[in-house]
Amino acid sequence: MGHPNRRDLGLLVLRVGTGAVLAAHGTQKLLGWFGGGGIEGTTKAMEAMGFHPGRESAVAAGLGEAGGGALLALGLATPAAGAAAAGAMAGAVAVHAPAGFFAMAGGYEYPAFLGFTAAAIGLTGAGRYSLDHATGHVLDRPWVVVTAFLGTAIAAAAVVNRRAQHQASPDPDSDPDSDPDSGPEPESEPA
Repeated sequence: MGHPNRRDLGLLVLRVGTGAVLAAHGTQKLLGWFGGGGIEGTTKAMEAMGFHPGRESAVAAGLGEAGGGALLALGLATPAAGAAAAGAMAGAVAVHAPAGFFAMAGGYEYPAFLGFTAAAIGLTGAGRYSLDHATGHVLDRPWVVVTAFLGTAIAAAAVVNRRAQHQASPDPDSDPDSDPDSGPEPESEPA
């Protein structure tokens, strides 16, 4: 069995690193930081990728990444943070899935890795060097784990299924003589 201090230190490094990456992605969406599109740009990208309503989808993805990432880094409400970030990444995986697995070809490798890592941290717990530990794990109880992951799984499945249904049905507002595949490829914003 590993040394407890090393295990807790490892969780701290993993939490802070993963949380920082997720938070940076989320602030691109919400605030336009780090070259992101902000809410307006992300709204347009979400609509182009089939997420409707676009603005609500942009806010949800941004909050899931920025909020979930920040909470993971702090080790606060770790089950809810991990579940929220994993849910946001499920949407990104759905967008990238048609390109296959590997990120080099535009695939879902990177968002899947972030989602699995966030989920694993949420399930494992933040460790000793965290705000959850400092607060007596008041927001890291077994019922929080079950509620957070079940709620996120249901919400993510609903969003991904709604996107798939929207993409499968013809857009009543579009020109029936136009080719929907002739436009430019949307940016891969959710990752």
